[in-house]
Amino acid sequence: MKGRYRDGETMMADGNETAEERFRRLATKRTNEVLDRLRRLGNLSNRTNYRYSEEDVEKIFTAIYEAVEDIEARFRPQKDRKFEL
Repeated sequence: MKGRYRDGETMMADGNETAEERFRRLATKRTNEVLDRLRRLGNLSNRTNYRYSEEDVEKIFTAIYEAVEDIEARFRPQKDRKFEL
């Protein structure tokens, strides 16, 4: 019988999945979902079907880049941040 993790993802029936295996499984699945959504977003670039301005495009990609930078920072070691005047 399969159970569920707190995030709703299905866990292995035997429950013997290591943290690394779980990370790889979930990272693969979630990365593919993100890439699929980005491809779908790219479909909006068809000017025959959609109208948009350069400002719209800039807002979209600024939001995406900022989100990627924030998420990437969570995977990197935190440096000591010291305040100086």
